[in-house]
Amino acid sequence: MYATVRRYEGVTDPVEAGRRVREGFVPLISEMEGFIAYYWVDAGNGVMLSTSVFETREEEEASTERAASFVHENLTELLTNPPLVTDGEVVATKTA
Repeated sequence: MYATVRRYEGVTDPVEAGRRVREGFVPLISEMEGFIAYYWVDAGNGVMLSTSVFETREEEEASTERAASFVHENLTELLTNPPLVTDGEVVATKTA
């Protein structure tokens, strides 16, 4: 499994950003091949995080491209700074 974490700082309207991600991006990413999980987190103080998990590195990289495109087309006025992106292989996991 591979995961990507994106940290967005300076989010101007976290509630609206969350709505747009929930209604627009989640349906897109969840239909991608290899999709395992996606989380959008409001960390407070204008910081939001996304985490996506895919079966392979290639699928994870495709999700990063799709996220960048979605942000550019739907969120540029809310996410005013480029995200800090970290990705890599999942080496330990546990779910309920």
